[in-house]
Amino acid sequence: MDETVELAPLCFVLMPFGRKMDAAGRVTNFDSVYEKIIAPAVSQAGLEPIRADEEKIGGTIHKPMFERLMLCHYAVADITGANPNVFYELGIRHAMRPRSTVIVFAEGTVLPFDIALVRGISYKTDGAGEPVGVEATLAAIASQLTSARGNPLDDSPIFQLVEGVPRWDIDHSKTDIFRKSVDYSKKYKDRLRAAVREGTDAVQKVAAEPALANLLEVESGVVVDLFLSLRDVKAHRAMIELYHRMPLPLQRAKMMREQLGFALNRDGRFADAEKVLSEVIGEFGPSSETNGLLGRMYKDRWDLAKKEGLPEARALLKSAIDTYLAGFEADWRDAYPGINAVTLMEMMPKPDPRQAEILPVVRYAASRKAAKNADYWDHATLLELAVLARDVDDANERLGDALMVARASWELETTARNLRLIREMRESRGEDAAWIKPLEETLKERGARLEAAKGT
Repeated sequence: MDETVELAPLCFVLMPFGRKMDAAGRVTNFDSVYEKIIAPAVSQAGLEPIRADEEKIGGTIHKPMFERLMLCHYAVADITGANPNVFYELGIRHAMRPRSTVIVFAEGTVLPFDIALVRGISYKTDGAGEPVGVEATLAAIASQLTSARGNPLDDSPIFQLVEGVPRWDIDHSKTDIFRKSVDYSKKYKDRLRAAVREGTDAVQKVAAEPALANLLEVESGVVVDLFLSLRDVKAHRAMIELYHRMPLPLQRAKMMREQLGFALNRDGRFADAEKVLSEVIGEFGPSSETNGLLGRMYKDRWDLAKKEGLPEARALLKSAIDTYLAGFEADWRDAYPGINAVTLMEMMPKPDPRQAEILPVVRYAASRKAAKNADYWDHATLLELAVLARDVDDANERLGDALMVARASWELETTARNLRLIREMRESRGEDAAWIKPLEETLKERGARLEAAKGT
């Protein structure tokens, strides 16, 4: 690095990742908020934004988080949705840093009493949780950060209200070391993004570099990105090997254990996957994510047992149904485990009687999600539900919606396979299900066209 280049001061951004729904059912796309409002505002103020990697894994990796809260001169905290990690980090920031912390939130956020009097900046979102009218908000954040740089005033309620609170002077050498760590982390993140686009070999080449040999000495955000990059290129065995080299705090994080279970299942190590995912459920309780992964493991085992004519196939099918159903009951808003449960109920010699009760609930969850910001899987779920309900007209309408937003052949092939399973099971019971066949063929034909387009 050229030491003569003046580097922008770092601004730590405390906020969730991805789409999150609050207690009132409002969805916020935090990644869009970061990309369209916060990051540009921070840059406009002459600062460099860095984001909290630990939020990706659903837990706190304390050392890097503490370092960022203490050593970054500036911070922006998005308290939308009352995320507990963000509030924990904001509390530490206010206790350690008297000034230069900007609070933002989506309009309509109910502020907790303890920070209701703290100055904050609101932003607008549409029904899908996407930020709108960002110019004024962006300018307000940039202005507050610029003021903090030129004329810093206390914004921590602790330092504003309590006299005599010690103000810590941070050793400059510590901030220099921290800066080098941040630059190192960013370098690997950029390289991993490029490697994922190139494919499995490129990601594994990065993973094999000597600098990543001892993961105890590697910044946790780099380890997380490497783990998820291996998942993105389907290097499941490499994921498993990497997990066992991670520091213990990372290994214990819920999301990392979930992804280990996913990798073990994909590698055919079903018993190990079942053990890992069952332990997560035992520790954290059922959830749509963990139960969805465990249900998929039972579903894969059932599929294999059915093809081989093994007697345990029916028991595995029941385990898959019950596991998916428990995940759906843990969060009625997530239709993924619900649609898997009701579809697999159709695979029983006699359809599970619970299917008639649950199917409308799954349809409602999927419809609400599709109304806000639909992707392919929302439309595919509604298509599958229409087929299960024997609603020919609705199924054809949903098929058109799904085809409009399909981006990958494997998406269409997955839906076609599910419809085929439903059709074949109904035909085996003597039911006329021929009307489903054209839906399957259309999905497969469009999938083939998408695959062919990739090669041109």
